[in-house]
Amino acid sequence: MLLYKGSRDQLLVPLQAVCGIVEKRHTLPILSNVLIEKMGERLMLLATDIEMQIRTTTVSSGPETAAITVAARKLQDILRSLPESGEVSLSLDERRLQLKAGKSRFNLQTLPAEDFPRMAEASGKTLTLRLSQKLFKRQLALVQYAMAQQDIRYYLNGLLLVVQGNELRLVATDGHRLAFASETIERAEEERGEAILPRKAVLELSRQLADNDEALEIVLTPTQARFTFDNVEFISKLIDGKFPDYERVIPQHQGKIVRLERAAFQHALQRAAILTNEKFRGVRLVLSAGSLKIISSNAENEEAQEELEIDYAGDGLDVGFNVNYLLDVLNNIGGETVELRLADSNSSALITLPDNERFKYVVMPMRI
Repeated sequence: MLLYKGSRDQLLVPLQAVCGIVEKRHTLPILSNVLIEKMGERLMLLATDIEMQIRTTTVSSGPETAAITVAARKLQDILRSLPESGEVSLSLDERRLQLKAGKSRFNLQTLPAEDFPRMAEASGKTLTLRLSQKLFKRQLALVQYAMAQQDIRYYLNGLLLVVQGNELRLVATDGHRLAFASETIERAEEERGEAILPRKAVLELSRQLADNDEALEIVLTPTQARFTFDNVEFISKLIDGKFPDYERVIPQHQGKIVRLERAAFQHALQRAAILTNEKFRGVRLVLSAGSLKIISSNAENEEAQEELEIDYAGDGLDVGFNVNYLLDVLNNIGGETVELRLADSNSSALITLPDNERFKYVVMPMRI
């Protein structure tokens, strides 16, 4: 039975959209597969890792109905290796899926579609947001690098999404630094909602969303988030936990305010980072009138010193930070200028963008 006949890209593009969440090694072999379901002139592709599910569609031909699962990465690798402008066909012959392209033939093993696990649709109260893909993608980029990776406090291995009235807030922290970004969205309801999106879902959304003004719909339920954009439906389970009170973490009164050219600060930190201790990655920021020195040293008694001229006339300060945490924020925010706000050598630093209260980055000090 013929499942698909058409251009390579018309099949490869939706396949690549769903393949991102497919694990290479899985306890359940079928989770390495993609579900291909033909419903008349529509071909649906679906992948899941139990925690997340992505579904997309493309056009097909013929009135037949059929469903099968096949190794996602193998099918993707085969399609990628074929000529770009080529025609391909997929047909089902008993338990094998045959892919033809020109004089190339590939026969792939399949597993039954009825064994493929699909995520059940969540019940309960829903909250719907509509915004542009570009806005949400940029908000994610401003905070996602501050998520924890494998913290025992599982709620930190994700990103907090808060919506209240027409304000959307995103917050991420790993316990050592915190990133906060907010944006105004069009919304009629005043109702408040919040959800913790898992790290893997956040990274996948960042990869999938386009940097354009096309629509993105987000539907939150007590246990799931559903994102619909372009031709994709992406569903993720939510992390069940209590996120830290981020508003208490953001310092309010930092007396020492330094304006820095972002690129110059970034490059000075990158150079100083070369001679930091590989384990602790610490640099000292030594602030004095008219000058900010960045000093690093390591176990071999090697030392680096960078100096930036600044417009500052206040009291001096010597404080240490993890250089990676400083570079992470500078690599992910735009703008030519950043504001570094400091209090004393035991207090967190606050990095903001001039004339922009919508972004805040807090980093805890370290003893060097």
